[in-house]
Amino acid sequence: QVQVVESGGTLVQPGGSLTLSCTASELTADHYGIGWFRQAPGKERQGVTCVSFSDGTTKYADSVKGRFTISRGNGTNTVALQMNSLNAEDTATYYCAATWYSGSRPCLLLAYDYDFWGQGTQVTVSS
Repeated sequence: QVQVVESGGTLVQPGGSLTLSCTASELTADHYGIGWFRQAPGKERQGVTCVSFSDGTTKYADSVKGRFTISRGNGTNTVALQMNSLNAEDTATYYCAATWYSGSRPCLLLAYDYDFWGQGTQVTVSS
């Protein structure tokens, strides 16, 4: 069973930076993807960024382009989310999610495309 664990959430000041980490254990496959989603109180879950470990492509939500960067970790099933120029609108619980692909394809920023989810890590941007 794939287990997804994310970490790194904390309180950060506006304009600051933060790096979140995610590991998806037992995700042994030739084709899979890992994504980050976030959910603020009273709002729907939003896709933030994702990476396909099969074709190497990445996607970003318009609201984070140029500020957030997803990268593969040293392990084959780990990713890091580097977040810069944080503002209050970035305050949310951030979830990492993973899924297998049947073949090589890009990742999607759609929650239904992911089968395995972490418990979430809280990011609060406030002075």
